[in-house]
Amino acid sequence: MTEEEKPIRRRRRLAAILMADIAGFSRLMGRDEEGTTSRVLEFHERVRATVEEHGGRVVATAGDSVFGDFDSVVDALECAAAVQRDLHTANESLPPDQRIDARMGLHLGDVIVEEYNVFGDGVNVAARLEPVSYT
Repeated sequence: MTEEEKPIRRRRRLAAILMADIAGFSRLMGRDEEGTTSRVLEFHERVRATVEEHGGRVVATAGDSVFGDFDSVVDALECAAAVQRDLHTANESLPPDQRIDARMGLHLGDVIVEEYNVFGDGVNVAARLEPVSYT
């Protein structure tokens, strides 16, 4: 069997899903595209490093969002709190109109893992919680 003929292996598992995005992203981009883009890329790197420090992995980033996957809901929750503390510290030196505030959704649920991707209702619930969260 060639590489192209090998079936893609799907598996189910329980996962803690963390969805994070930047509150007021469109407003920030409307005011300062260049500066906001730089801060968004920095946000991605800060969140990626924090996710990895807490035993998770970043599945994807898109625009102003980061999708993290954890084996432990405790690790995911501690990661979310660490991201918020880190952003608070980073924001102290910035004018209010340049600050990056994150909203996060966290959910523990069954997911489908296929190669490096994660799918399922567990992901959808975390994604729906994130926009209604407070910064």
